[in-house]
Amino acid sequence: MTLLQRLIEQAKKPRGIVGSLMLRIMNFAHSGMNTWLMKNGAVYDGDIVLDIGCGGGKTLQTLSKINPSGKIYGIDFSEQAIKDSIKTNRKDVANGKVIVKQASVSSIPYTDKFFDTITALQTHYFWSDLANDVKEVFRVLKNGGKFIIISELYKINYHMKAYKTKPEIKKLLESVGFQTVHIQENTQKGWLCITGIK
Repeated sequence: MTLLQRLIEQAKKPRGIVGSLMLRIMNFAHSGMNTWLMKNGAVYDGDIVLDIGCGGGKTLQTLSKINPSGKIYGIDFSEQAIKDSIKTNRKDVANGKVIVKQASVSSIPYTDKFFDTITALQTHYFWSDLANDVKEVFRVLKNGGKFIIISELYKINYHMKAYKTKPEIKKLLESVGFQTVHIQENTQKGWLCITGIK
């Protein structure tokens, strides 16, 4: 395995000291995306929110700050990510406002129509079966709820074989049952925001 392949594996599923360092880098690197997410009116106060692929926990922290009376959940299939997310959000985890679990997007451990908003920052291109995983997201999202994907375009192009184009991803979300799909692009940064309304 080459060094590049090892780094990609660490980005996909961080492990150990190197994984923890990678998570810290991601927390810093994604701060602009977090700001963009919030400017897009992602979350209302009082929402029950899930962040898929919560990584080092910075997005959970941001979601918690703008949603003081809501509840924030995070899942990641990396054990190291769960540890780091808990550490980043230790106060909110201790008081029960933030709940972090090791789990896969392919089998989200919550009941149907549980969440008001679901976010996925820089993670969907690592999902094992995007079409089926989007169905699982749809299952746990309330009617009228929002599913928001934000990622860098070059990473979509690099990591994904299918659903690379905006029409492809829009068609996928609509085929699952999302009533409205908005796509917004930050051309200056090369970021894409896809919002599906159930």
